[in-house]
Amino acid sequence: MKILAQIAMVMNLDKCIGCHTCSVTCKQAWTNREGTEYVWFNNVETKPGVGYPKEWENQGKYRGGWKLTSSGKLRLRGGGRLHELTKIFANPQMPTLDDYYEPWTYEYEKLLAAPKDSKYLPSARPVKQITGEHINQPNWGPNWDDDLAGSLEILPRDPILEQMTVQIKTQIQDTFMFYLPRICEHCLNPACVSACPGTAMYKRTEDGIVLVDQNKCRGWRMCVSACPYKKVYFNHLTGKAEKCTLCYPRLEAGEPTVCSETCVGRLRYLGVLLYDADRVGEAAAVRDPQDLYHSQRSLLLDPFDPKVRAAAEANGVPHSWIQAAQESPVYRLISEYEVALPLHPEYRTLPMVWYIPPLSPVVDAVTAAGADGEDAKVLLTSIATMRIPLEYLAGLFTAGDTVPVEKSLRRLAAMRSYMRGRQLGEEPDETGAKAVGMTGEQMEEMYRLLAIAKYDDRFVVPTAGAETPRGLRELGCSLDVLGGPGRDGEGIPAFCNTGSTRTFVPLEVHQ
Repeated sequence: MKILAQIAMVMNLDKCIGCHTCSVTCKQAWTNREGTEYVWFNNVETKPGVGYPKEWENQGKYRGGWKLTSSGKLRLRGGGRLHELTKIFANPQMPTLDDYYEPWTYEYEKLLAAPKDSKYLPSARPVKQITGEHINQPNWGPNWDDDLAGSLEILPRDPILEQMTVQIKTQIQDTFMFYLPRICEHCLNPACVSACPGTAMYKRTEDGIVLVDQNKCRGWRMCVSACPYKKVYFNHLTGKAEKCTLCYPRLEAGEPTVCSETCVGRLRYLGVLLYDADRVGEAAAVRDPQDLYHSQRSLLLDPFDPKVRAAAEANGVPHSWIQAAQESPVYRLISEYEVALPLHPEYRTLPMVWYIPPLSPVVDAVTAAGADGEDAKVLLTSIATMRIPLEYLAGLFTAGDTVPVEKSLRRLAAMRSYMRGRQLGEEPDETGAKAVGMTGEQMEEMYRLLAIAKYDDRFVVPTAGAETPRGLRELGCSLDVLGGPGRDGEGIPAFCNTGSTRTFVPLEVHQ
């Protein structure tokens, strides 16, 4: 058993208001420069919708992620490295700029420089950011489907709806929508890393973050095709691939990601998970796609188990990280309360950004029907017929299996009913809690975490060593010179921090 640590994230979709603050702050921090005009490491999609890039969930079109062969082995859906080399000059699975959008801006300087006595009203025409050409009217963008979600214009193009056998109501008073923030999943079994013809894409062993070595990237873009979530982008200026870094410089300092820090709804949670790296391939290769959720959860180990702690320490996991795993809000939401679910586990990449499904306005619907919308029994029996179909959420989070989704929603509804009674001063009624396999105490703990958690409760991030580019260690240390920084001029040896391994190596003394 090889135990590694993984930084993971959980997002509570019941609290997302679609303000896009996370997208804007991420853009300002990471991709606010030439060559990344169309790149959004973080974006917020409206469901149902086509997403960004268009129809990214349609793996029949993009062929991302993994597939299981008849012999039970995992293979890249788009083909192995040799097959990928045949598509260097023409890759039909590569998203085009039309699938994203052609970024544009407006001629704001004309508004600012317009003379006061002009006879005409000044205007700021839209122009393409890449070529500078004028365009008549933008017709798509990274969040364009915000105003179109649920409309007949895009409903037929939603890949999940195409797979559903349930008839969706299209009348405006019966439609549904919710927001889905997305970043790189930093998967345990990343297809992008395996598809890279070189060794530019890699997954850090100390925290599980997937990064791109800019010095080694040659712009093959096979990682873009292989990622089923389409969260790897191509910088047309540098000719390199780029992706979400999970703000690793902030994490190494014990701070949360920028998107988490600035989230208005406080819906993001960050924490450490311990998992068995030796079983990753086995968990991703289960035959039935609906078993992937359970197999992925089986990888996540109990940080309080003495055997797990001993094995983690033996494998070099720092004690501070084990303690952080014990305090992790992510572990509690995934494994203890079982309310968080992975995004599209059928891609077999074992994603590490999980989601708590939205409960939808079930209370208002029940109340409008003349029943008590806060009564536990009424709520629990109404989950299966709520406005957001279980089948749609299951297609998004559990490969079509509605049981885990319903379990999560029932627990959220039971928590709402139980805490309503407590807030009104009623005697604690654990009927609803017991019906979903929980106790009143667990309901209160889950409520504190989901509703009123403080900053330190939502983000439990241990500090780590700074990222050192691979190969730098062989070059030696800048202190390895006589009289250099860190020496006293007498040739006394200094110690060089070799990076994320957090080890110190004595340097050779020059005579």
